[in-house]
Amino acid sequence: MSELLTFDTDFIDQAVPLAAGQPLHVLRRERPKIVAATQASQQAMFGDAVSGLTRRERLAVALHVSRLGQATRLAGLYEQVLLADGAEPGWVETLAHTAEPRLRTLLHFATTLTLRPIEGDRQAIETLQAAGLTPATTVALAQLVAYLSYQLRLVAGLQALAAAGPASELRSEPPQALNTPQTVTAQPAQAPALRINGFTTATLGWAPWVPPVEIDQASPEQLAAIDAMSSTARQSTYFRLLAHQPALLLQRSIAFNAIMFAPGGLSRAERELGATVESRLNGCVYCTAVHAQRFEQLSKRNDVLRQLFEQPEGAGTTPRERALVAFSAQLGLQPETLGAADVHALRATGLDDREVLDLIHAVALFAWANRLMLNLGEAVWPREALA
Repeated sequence: MSELLTFDTDFIDQAVPLAAGQPLHVLRRERPKIVAATQASQQAMFGDAVSGLTRRERLAVALHVSRLGQATRLAGLYEQVLLADGAEPGWVETLAHTAEPRLRTLLHFATTLTLRPIEGDRQAIETLQAAGLTPATTVALAQLVAYLSYQLRLVAGLQALAAAGPASELRSEPPQALNTPQTVTAQPAQAPALRINGFTTATLGWAPWVPPVEIDQASPEQLAAIDAMSSTARQSTYFRLLAHQPALLLQRSIAFNAIMFAPGGLSRAERELGATVESRLNGCVYCTAVHAQRFEQLSKRNDVLRQLFEQPEGAGTTPRERALVAFSAQLGLQPETLGAADVHALRATGLDDREVLDLIHAVALFAWANRLMLNLGEAVWPREALA
């Protein structure tokens, strides 16, 4: 079997495509942990570590999601793998109209999760349960579709960067003057939480619709995957839920920490802003609250958050910030339309290509995170936030 068919060759490079020695191939390797975790996620998603879904079912979901996202090259790669694995050409061609009841259920869930994640609800989970999916299988399916949503946006962003052509020499750090509006006065440290249009900067809880793993019953592999996220992750029902598929959680945790906390490149605050834009537009109240709060802590202001909560279109307090918000929104909602002009708009406000790549990673990551939060559980508002 060829390297492509076993996913041993970097799948994102194949999908863009990128060849060794190209400037963008080199740029990707400046974030080696992200490259490695993304490829390891790809291998885990379609390897033996995932329980409950057959390889053909997973590949069928991947092809379906790629077609929904109008990601022609990704769809072509997954189609090649399915055919090489023995699927009939006619079966692949008519996949969206399959007569197989279980597969039809999986693809229906994948469609909602891909196109309308805000419509994910407890009933959708109950439908999966009625079709015989266990908690571990449900988590595997949700992780797969959410990861594919990340993959679609990462590939689209890299393709836009490739189309934009070479940029000027990369800076090691963005100038501070470009990151913080000079006319904005920092808000008081104890500014009241924003509550606008159902979104907030208050601290929220989250309740799962699928039973999480109990710590005293967790395997060493599950505990290691939980602990890779943070020292407090064992107290989180979210991470204990994702631990039903520890191989997938482990690589997601590595990717998350590398994307949000890697030194240099885009500022931490701007990565949090990109995450907040994606979460706000997807309607993920919990993720919006967490990452808006982190932006507020890092930047010592919430003016742009108020704008985002009120009306995302046009939000931003400087040309750079408005360009960042607009790019994040387009990549999040319409990745298939992203192109060179969108990269040029970011460059025109001072972002170098390392910063653009960091923004692509942050937005794509929250396409992944939002779909898990929205479709496996719900935000819980504290009593004081509802007052």
